[in-house]
Amino acid sequence: MMNFPMINTVATGQNINRMRIEAGMTVRDMQEVFGFATPQAIYKWIHGTAMPTIDNMVILAALFGVTVDEIVAVDMIEVKIG
Repeated sequence: MMNFPMINTVATGQNINRMRIEAGMTVRDMQEVFGFATPQAIYKWIHGTAMPTIDNMVILAALFGVTVDEIVAVDMIEVKIG
């Protein structure tokens, strides 16, 4: 058995939503920052059904004044090898 990191998309979405609220931003504000025509992508991030691309993750980190590591929630999972 080996331990491997796995991104927890739901917990990551919760982090994004918490940081958005702490920054006093609405989903609409974030939509404008990213230049999205609709807010669906942001709602998908918040609900953990999709992850931001790496470049959007870097923008989120700058927007919230945190590191990418503070946004991404990682769980360790055991994987049987062989």
